[in-house]
Amino acid sequence: MSSAKEAVESGTTGIEAGERFAAKLLFQFRVMVDGDPGVMRTCEERIIVFRAATARKALAYAKQRGRSAKRQSRNSDGNPIHFEFVGVLDLMHLGDECDADEVWYDITTRKLPMERAADLIPPDHKLSAIRLGI
Repeated sequence: MSSAKEAVESGTTGIEAGERFAAKLLFQFRVMVDGDPGVMRTCEERIIVFRAATARKALAYAKQRGRSAKRQSRNSDGNPIHFEFVGVLDLMHLGDECDADEVWYDITTRKLPMERAADLIPPDHKLSAIRLGI
């Protein structure tokens, strides 16, 4: 059994000390309707945070975590739903530049972001947790 697989099963990377990493994982919901999975698929992007000794070990752990999330069920019409790991979209080292509660960041270039804040930032009621009433 691989050490990454054992780590997933035990709920730890097996390395309590080490560098902090965040991985963005991509999953798809593949629904089979009359034997056809269709072309357009609902997808999930999931960010996980963990510790690992090196970036290579972090990548192995992230991939195993993704593969271990695979599951199957049926929808209300009885069609099979396959939840499948597609791959790792990005792997980020969360070093000294990050606060303890930071899990991800992107550095981008935008045209006049402060002046265009009303166009860039959604109103509070459109934020997912608020919209869902949590």
